[in-house]
Amino acid sequence: MSGFVRTENPEGGIRVVTVDRPEKLNALNSAVLEELTHALAAAESEESLRCLILTGAGEKAFIAGADIGELAKLTPIEGREHSRRGQALLDRIERLPIPTIAAINGFAYGGGLEMAMACSLRVASENAKMGLPEVGLGIMPGYGGTQRLPRLIGLGRALELITTARMVEATEAARIGLVNGVYPLAELLPHCEKVAAEILSRGPLAVRYAMDAAILGLEAGIEHGLELESAYFGLLASTGDMREGLTAFLEKRKPSFTGS
Repeated sequence: MSGFVRTENPEGGIRVVTVDRPEKLNALNSAVLEELTHALAAAESEESLRCLILTGAGEKAFIAGADIGELAKLTPIEGREHSRRGQALLDRIERLPIPTIAAINGFAYGGGLEMAMACSLRVASENAKMGLPEVGLGIMPGYGGTQRLPRLIGLGRALELITTARMVEATEAARIGLVNGVYPLAELLPHCEKVAAEILSRGPLAVRYAMDAAILGLEAGIEHGLELESAYFGLLASTGDMREGLTAFLEKRKPSFTGS
């Protein structure tokens, strides 16, 4: 893919998607959103893909937010459409049938943090700084920030960050549960690739169904979530991967999963 988004496959089953607009701190404009949509469509259609890593080009920014120049020109109708378009893209990230890892290599403001929150895991570099600054501009988060942030760190902390537009350093983000870990910048992507490799060593169907149960159950409530968990557990009992995983454990060897 050319333009503002590039993709690489450092290892079979792992794909790194990089927003490549460093001169604008990888800010999201219409062209970037369009290219990310194509990148996600490609990921959805590739059955061999097992984990996707999302990051930004350069050493300063993951994604520094939306393009303010574009936002300033929006009419009310265009504003709603812009928000819905961004929400649809982030929903697509969240609903990918494989884990996604946000490698937050610097600033993650506004839409950038919202995009990271749509990923399964978030890992930050030591120089990362993140927050939702929208109310300071007279607008509000529009790509799902008001919904995902409370679910990640609790309503009280989320409302503090949303209403004050306060930025948090990587260490505080880890303390409040916004990111899963913090690493030196040079070690960030290698660490994310290591986590992705660990995911690749697990049963692909088991990973997929466990993710579905956790995400859908959170929205549906614990009763329905438990029902879904049981249904998926039973479904996995019909797979070759289940037989291979349990047999390998009993035989004290590494399993060889096929995704079937």
